[in-house]
Amino acid sequence: MKLPESVQVIERGWLSSNNVVLHARTGSVVVDSGYGAHVPQTLALLERVLAGKKLARLVNTHCHSDHMGGNAAIQAKYACRTSIPEGETALIDDWDEEALILAIADQRAERFNYDDSFRDGDTLQMGGFDWQVIAAPGHDTHAVMFHSPEARVLISGDALWENGFGVVFPQLFGRDTALAETRATLEAIARLDVDVVIPGHGRPFGDAGAALERAFYRLEGYEEDITRLARHCAKVMLSFAMLEKRCMPLAELPAYVARVPILAELNSRYLRMAPAAMVEWLLNDLERAGALRRENDMLVATGS
Repeated sequence: MKLPESVQVIERGWLSSNNVVLHARTGSVVVDSGYGAHVPQTLALLERVLAGKKLARLVNTHCHSDHMGGNAAIQAKYACRTSIPEGETALIDDWDEEALILAIADQRAERFNYDDSFRDGDTLQMGGFDWQVIAAPGHDTHAVMFHSPEARVLISGDALWENGFGVVFPQLFGRDTALAETRATLEAIARLDVDVVIPGHGRPFGDAGAALERAFYRLEGYEEDITRLARHCAKVMLSFAMLEKRCMPLAELPAYVARVPILAELNSRYLRMAPAAMVEWLLNDLERAGALRRENDMLVATGS
């Protein structure tokens, strides 16, 4: 498994998406900018990878906080052109914090402007290759992927990871077709000629077929029982918040879970647990998964 020399991946963790830097004589392009709390780290990593090269363009696979949170800071430093998926433009114009899953999930991103947009079927020149823009609805209704047939590389965003895909938020909050769209997106990936997948989170990987098999298996579970997706979403929301906070007094957790709108709504719509039972379930499951640990009277995040 080998990437073209012009394509560099800055592998991050779960709070910040990976940053994909594609170099060309006309200027470099960065795909996705990470989370706002990681802006100093993102700028330092980007400066190191650019090594004096011009950053001409910033591109987003979709506009969730962990993928667009560094946009404003990168724009301020590099004055680069910014391009986003066409379907996200109204949300960014209005800065719709509910649709962008910001305040309702206790997440943040600095508001930014964009210069242009792209849609399914467009072609972008990045890193000396033509990249086809492919719609990837599911995790985000307006998300896209970038595929280079020549390089045989797919920048998949959160549509496909080595072990799964991003939470299918729209299915839980009013878009009844989102799981079907997720399936269609995975089927579209299966039709591509790909040697390397660069996911939004995790290392680049070569065996797309095995990753798709795991993704379809997970999807089938959600299709059979929507509460599985709701439970997964609740755990992801709390673990993401803890990655930013790093620690929290255990005594404050019940009030936190009660006041974060997305957690309260998941419980009201799907989980229907007593508040104390929901908190204990979240703690036990996330501790068992290794995402959190209890230290005396504190809750501590273990990942990045």
